[in-house]
Amino acid sequence: MATKRDYYEVLGVDRSASEEEIKRAFRKLAFQYHPDRNKEDGAEEKFKEINEAYEVLSDPEKRTTYDRFGQVGEGFGRGFGDFDIFRGFGDIFDSFFGGATTPTRRGGPRQGTDLRYNLTISFEEAVFGCEKEIETWRIENCSLCHGVGCEPGNQPSRCPECNGTGQVRRVQRSSFGRFVNVTTCNRCGGDGRIITKPCPQCQGSGREARARRIVVNIPAGVDDGSQIRLSGEGNAGSWGGGTGNLYVILSVPEHPFFKRRGDDILYDLPINFAQAALGDEVEVPTVDNPILLKIPPGTQTGKLFRLKQKGVPHLRRGGRGDQLVMVHVVTPETLTEEQQRLFQELAKTLVKATMPKEGKGFFQRLRDLFET
Repeated sequence: MATKRDYYEVLGVDRSASEEEIKRAFRKLAFQYHPDRNKEDGAEEKFKEINEAYEVLSDPEKRTTYDRFGQVGEGFGRGFGDFDIFRGFGDIFDSFFGGATTPTRRGGPRQGTDLRYNLTISFEEAVFGCEKEIETWRIENCSLCHGVGCEPGNQPSRCPECNGTGQVRRVQRSSFGRFVNVTTCNRCGGDGRIITKPCPQCQGSGREARARRIVVNIPAGVDDGSQIRLSGEGNAGSWGGGTGNLYVILSVPEHPFFKRRGDDILYDLPINFAQAALGDEVEVPTVDNPILLKIPPGTQTGKLFRLKQKGVPHLRRGGRGDQLVMVHVVTPETLTEEQQRLFQELAKTLVKATMPKEGKGFFQRLRDLFET
């Protein structure tokens, strides 16, 4: 008896090759030497040798045994006989024969599909939470036949073509082995059941579309793009399958003057030259109520004030973020003659402007704002 070639040599891989490398090498060679494609002498024997090598090296236990002892035991690798050459490799089988090997049976329980609903809420509603009533359509079990699909008092019968499996198996034999081709049953469409007296309300589908009104509880602290899952509010399943979910996707338009950064709220406070130089007490809006903020004398543009616990509630823990107030000194665009005279008199008494003595300039403070 001729000595068998080393399986690694057959597939053209190193002994340290990964599972993916072995699989890739097998696919390439199997496609090259398959007898339906390669009519050269010896192609069929080469194809059998490739398959035998792969059957060993693709199985971790068999590969370990082969690496230690150089074989995997009696009876292995006897050719194709009665097993499916491409078990688990439907994509290769498809490329050779144009059909899948193991289609999914459609007659078993099927999970209902999920639904999506886009909901727009205001900035304040996102901050504090709210309740919203929405109307959405979904597929439910027919109220007359309760999802059976038959006229009340009747039941589906087993498909005689596939004997209730939803699949038809056809065996094809060739000179190099036997192949089993599994296809969806044409008569029952894969359900495995035949409805002879369909329900007059759903026409045998067992399902119908209905509108539903649902109250959605939106927690405080959600943001634009947040989603809320409502379990069991999606489409009904079939043949005993579970109901899908409804996902509510939130959209929050920009606020006229508030900006959100995480759970903090940003507000740009404009003040004039006099307020900045002399100091003042100004009213600042917050998402709760307006508060008075003391502006100290000599305040520069970019000065930050932090209002503790005036931001957005934390979504999954207690407490709130802060409101950050950034001062912006506004230069007047037009002046009256009297204002011009007063500014000119003031200008005579002022020294040349220099950078503030604070350790951080405006751009550094701005950078800190968006990095903290």
